[in-house]
Amino acid sequence: MTAFAIDLSGTVALVTGAGAGSGRAIALSLAGCGAAVAAADLNIERADATSQLIHSRGGTAIALRVDISNRFQAANMIEQTRDAFGQLRLLVNAASICHVRPLLQVDEWEWRRQLEVNLGGLFFCMQLAARVLADEGGGAIINVLPAEALATLPAGVGAVAGAAGVIGLTRQAARELAEYKIRVNAIAAGDRRDPVTNLALFLASQAANSISGQLFYSDRPYPHWS
Repeated sequence: MTAFAIDLSGTVALVTGAGAGSGRAIALSLAGCGAAVAAADLNIERADATSQLIHSRGGTAIALRVDISNRFQAANMIEQTRDAFGQLRLLVNAASICHVRPLLQVDEWEWRRQLEVNLGGLFFCMQLAARVLADEGGGAIINVLPAEALATLPAGVGAVAGAAGVIGLTRQAARELAEYKIRVNAIAAGDRRDPVTNLALFLASQAANSISGQLFYSDRPYPHWS
């Protein structure tokens, strides 16, 4: 339950990483406020479980399998969302990988894979979705960073490096996309789900139509750049 009334009826939202964690919680909350949700995840069974739960609560959703580090798959995910719902107004990038391993023990595959997903995949999704949002008159993009990636919990160097890149991407995208009426913000997710989902709902709503280029910590009441 949110502390404010949010009506997202008529909004089509695409949520990556929707099979678990913050992505799943946000997808459920968006649907609870009336949005049609495309729940995307690398694990289709988890994505389908999120979609089915939304349906059981009277919402509208589809499940999509995607590896966002593959540009073709990311593009296909967006087109499947538009085919199902006719439009796209909101992208929530919540897919990420976090290998907790000391710097001296990280192998090349772990390093590359985390950056491919956490930074490269997010860039693909943001760029491809922004082109659609620009054509449709605007919308919002929310990038969700796991708490581990900002060192509030133990993390690996790959996740931390990716998060730093995402923060920079968020700020630059907000500057470049403002002329297309696209808002871009980031949330540093903590352990508790309610503050994360409340922030996401607020940033998805028209109440936040003048807010862009900000990083919000879900355990703090104000935006703050690291």
